[in-house]
Amino acid sequence: MKVAFTFPGQGSQAVGMGKELADAFPEAKAVFQEVDDALDQKLSDVMWNGPEAELTLTANAQPALMAVSLAAIRVLQARGVDLAEKVSFVAGHSLGEYSALAAAGSLNIGTAARLLRIRGNAMQSAVPVGQGAMAALLGLDFETACEIDKEAAQGEVCEVANDNAPGQVVVSGHLAAIQRAVEIAKARGARRAVMLPVSAPFHCSLMAPAADAMASALSNADIKAPVVPLVANVLAQPISDPGEIRRRLVEQVTGTVRWRESVTWLAENGVDTFFEIGSGKVLTGMVKRIAKDAKGIAVNSAQDIDAVLETFGAGAVAAQ
Repeated sequence: MKVAFTFPGQGSQAVGMGKELADAFPEAKAVFQEVDDALDQKLSDVMWNGPEAELTLTANAQPALMAVSLAAIRVLQARGVDLAEKVSFVAGHSLGEYSALAAAGSLNIGTAARLLRIRGNAMQSAVPVGQGAMAALLGLDFETACEIDKEAAQGEVCEVANDNAPGQVVVSGHLAAIQRAVEIAKARGARRAVMLPVSAPFHCSLMAPAADAMASALSNADIKAPVVPLVANVLAQPISDPGEIRRRLVEQVTGTVRWRESVTWLAENGVDTFFEIGSGKVLTGMVKRIAKDAKGIAVNSAQDIDAVLETFGAGAVAAQ
C-alpha cells in the first residue's frame, strides 16, 4: 500500500463541520482553539453554528476548511500515524495546499490560518462583485475546454481554472466571457454547462492583485521543508524546497488547479490509496474517476479515524 493524503478546497464547507471531532478528541478541539486564537475570531462558532452565509464567505471558508483537516491530522498523529513513515505524498485542492503543507510540517497551523485569511480577503477584493464569474463544463475534456476559452474570450479573460477530473473542467474570467463559454460548450456537446454560485473568478489572471498580496504575505512566512513532498497544483509534480513552495503558492492564485494530472501522477508513481482529510468527500469522488484502480477514503469523523488506524495496522483507538 502506498498512500497520499489529500486536502479539500472551497465548496466542501458545511455548517457543523469538525464539531464531532472536537467533541470526541481533545487534540482536535485544541486545533480549533489555535485557529480561533490566530485569527482573533471565534471562527469555530461560525463553523459549528452558522449562519451558512457567514461560513461561506471566502475569508472564513478557507481557514475553516484547513482547521477541520488539521484537526483530523492531529488526532491521527496522536494515535501513532507518522506522516513521514506512513504517507508518500500530500496534495491539496487550491486552499487545500495550505492544509497539506501544515499537515506535513511546512507551515504551523496559526501561520496557515493567517495566510488563508489574507488569501481569502485578497481573492474576494481582487475583482469588483458582478464583473467576474466561473462555470463548470461537464462532459468535455480539458483540450476542448481550452478551445472554448479562446473562442469565448473576445478580448476578455476566459481561462481554465480547475481541471478537476475527466469531463469536469471549470472556467473563470469576465462575466460576459464565461456566459459565452457556457453557450459554446452546450453547442459543442457538453453534458452540462452551468454558471457556479461563487463570489469571485478564482484561478484566472483577474486574480493578479491577490497573487501580489500573497507574494508579500508569503515572503515573510516561516516555511520549512515538508516531511513528505507536496504535489503542487500548478505543476502536477512533487516539490519540497521552501523557496519553490512560496513561488508555487503565489502562482496558484492565478493558475490552473491541475488536479486530474496531479492524481494521475500520484497513481502512476504507485499511490493506490488516497485519504481525503477534512470536510466532505469531493476529492474522493474525483479519485474514483481519475484513478479507477485506486482506493479513495474520506476522513472527517471519529469512525473514519478508526478506519484509517485499522488500514495502517495501528488498531482502532476509542475516542476520549
